[in-house]
Amino acid sequence: MRSSNPVFSRRGFSRDNGYAGFNAQQQPPQAGNPYATNPYAQPNPYAQQPQAAGQPYAAPPAAPPQAGRMTMDDVVTRTGMTLGLVVVTAAVAWITDMSLGLAIGAGLVAMVLSLVQAFKRKASPALILAYAAFEGLFLGALSNYVNGFVNGAAMQAVLGTMAVFTAVLVLYKTRIIRVTQRFYRFVMAAAIGFVLLMAVNLLFAAFGGGDGLGFRSGGLGILFGVIGVVLGALFLALDFKQVEDGIAYGAPKEESWLAAFGLTLTLVWIYLEFLRLIAILQGDN
Repeated sequence: MRSSNPVFSRRGFSRDNGYAGFNAQQQPPQAGNPYATNPYAQPNPYAQQPQAAGQPYAAPPAAPPQAGRMTMDDVVTRTGMTLGLVVVTAAVAWITDMSLGLAIGAGLVAMVLSLVQAFKRKASPALILAYAAFEGLFLGALSNYVNGFVNGAAMQAVLGTMAVFTAVLVLYKTRIIRVTQRFYRFVMAAAIGFVLLMAVNLLFAAFGGGDGLGFRSGGLGILFGVIGVVLGALFLALDFKQVEDGIAYGAPKEESWLAAFGLTLTLVWIYLEFLRLIAILQGDN
């Protein structure tokens, strides 16, 4: 039961009434199944049974504690750990002046690790943290390289990413942004189209030289950079919805690692789009 953010990477948390959440393979609720709308619901063994005739009344026992359920604190803690590791390894790559070749290698490793986690049925903290470590190396070296041509580009990209995160969080919490099934389908269709265009551009660049179809430089580069940032912002709203649903439906505590993984992927996407935009606007393309 997987969902997708800009790199099509993880499953969703919930199945809501009339809203498919982020589960592309959701089956319709079965008749008579009281747990069909909540993938985490379990029958309550403490529920009071019907009283038999002639038996004295027995008060129901206290409800069991909700131990082992995902909370907002869990999501914040795991996200802080994952993003913190990205920042630490990025700083190492920056300080050591890591070569761009090694950075590309680290980026490929991070991509493979993210895909492995995407196809796993359960969250693997070790795998997610390993992804964060290699992603940080890639981002640190790439940022240092771009910063050599455009002074302050990395800091501007960080500030831009933080601004987008804050703005989307406020808009989501005030319900100005409402994540519905139609919203989800629109974002997914736009993301698929965007990724396909970038893949075609990369192929043309690899075999034809230059910048391919020009989607990543000049005026078109600016346009597609803005589109990339907007898509990242929309995926942040989907991430917030997943977290909200997971907590509401009592998702297991380990699901907070998937929330952290998804938020990290989306923030990395936004940061890279900002970095490219700044390089185009202030550099020599």
